[in-house]
Amino acid sequence: MEKITLNNTPVRTSKSFGINNIKLENVIIPKKINEYQNLKIQNENSNILITEDVENFDITYGVGKDLVEQVKNNSNKKLKIDINGKNEEPVILDFKLDENNKELVENISIIANEGSKADITIKFSQDTKSACYHNGILNIVAKENSNLNINLINLLGDITNNFHTIENNIDYKANVKYTIIDFGGKNSITNYYSNITGKNGKNSVYTAYLGGKDNTLDLNYIAELKGEQSKVKFEVQGALTYNAKKHFKGTIDFKRGCKKAVGSENEFCMLLSEKAKSLALPMLLCSEEDVEGEHSCAAGKIEPKELFYLMSRGINKKDAMKLMVRAKFNKIIEKIKIEELKQEIIDEIDRRLEE
Repeated sequence: MEKITLNNTPVRTSKSFGINNIKLENVIIPKKINEYQNLKIQNENSNILITEDVENFDITYGVGKDLVEQVKNNSNKKLKIDINGKNEEPVILDFKLDENNKELVENISIIANEGSKADITIKFSQDTKSACYHNGILNIVAKENSNLNINLINLLGDITNNFHTIENNIDYKANVKYTIIDFGGKNSITNYYSNITGKNGKNSVYTAYLGGKDNTLDLNYIAELKGEQSKVKFEVQGALTYNAKKHFKGTIDFKRGCKKAVGSENEFCMLLSEKAKSLALPMLLCSEEDVEGEHSCAAGKIEPKELFYLMSRGINKKDAMKLMVRAKFNKIIEKIKIEELKQEIIDEIDRRLEE
């Protein structure tokens, strides 16, 4: 495929902003998807039933129609995760791409039943320098009084294309929290949508992204608040090096019936290079009274005074930049409970900033 248009905003803005969607050139979407056999599952238990019995469902937005249809019709890994009871031990799904598993097209459905609780980590990494391909859908249904903590970790290679569609349906007093680490992919395109229908339903997303040489990131986060006193929060921290490009599009839509709902979105991008480019589009839409919404987006270079202070203590410029990026990301990384995974993420920051 020579050129594709992906990740449309739910509401069109002026074309001059150049952020209504993302256009990618010379991106090949493989028609033949080979078998995938490199998934490790840790800490599965009797309260968390994992099967391959995934039903296809309608996607409200998604990264793009053709990519969504590919997952529905041609996925090489299907997982249905049925959660009951309160589970303290984190379940880990570890997907690794290698020379024998270069394509991953996964369809994951998570159902958190009434009153359930779980901590689930989904990690994507790569053990080959070859170009690979990832396209996935994660669909979550959080029923009454359920509590889900989801960690999504993208550590794929810099020449791999990464596409991810995430959809949530959140019921009465359900709480779904995400920690997203988005470091990998030549093109890393994410469409995140939350449908908060239940009274007192809550959704929070804490994201750290890192773009390097020739990387393009497009983050499209959408939340529709429909339940009374529902809440959503997007907190996004990022850094761009070399000639990386990033679009952040955040839309919080207060629908009729969501009285006393609260929504906030904040995104900050640290520019580590003169050539790095950052675009942001925060939007608040409202058709209900008595709601509270706030948004902010900013981009900036490293403060010369801070950099000078660290270098005056004997730290070279590259190591000083690593420390500053890690400091910005620390509040998000600390939300991950698995110590080994936290250290792997910190090591990955250092490795990518060393290049």
